[in-house]
Amino acid sequence: MTSTGRAAGAIALAGVWVSVSEFLRNQFLLNSTWVDHFASLGRAFPASPVNGAVWGAWSFVFAGVIYALSRRFPPAQTTLIGWTAGFVMMWSVMWNLDVLPVSILVYAVPLSLLECLVAAWICRAVSPVQQPGERRSRRAE
Repeated sequence: MTSTGRAAGAIALAGVWVSVSEFLRNQFLLNSTWVDHFASLGRAFPASPVNGAVWGAWSFVFAGVIYALSRRFPPAQTTLIGWTAGFVMMWSVMWNLDVLPVSILVYAVPLSLLECLVAAWICRAVSPVQQPGERRSRRAE
């Protein structure tokens, strides 16, 4: 497989992982908290297919960010930088707009860190980082 194919595979697999992780966390573990919080604001929790599609797209964009970071940084740094860029920034905006139920963070912080770590691992496992001076065999591609 070519390096482009490995990169696409890594991003696709990490994107599926992130999407499934997000869905399970927010639709099963934390759904009632989200629904109750939005009801307290006099709003319905946005759960239409369009919202799901946007979150699905976010998952694959985020996987691309994790992949790019994994080319430059070791897994722990990839995880922390990716988590900060993807989650801390998102939660900050949501909190500022008063749509973040802060009580979810007890679960969301460790689970999202795990989500980022696994995505970083997937990216490195599917598309290993080439070390400086290392040449790939033409046969391997």
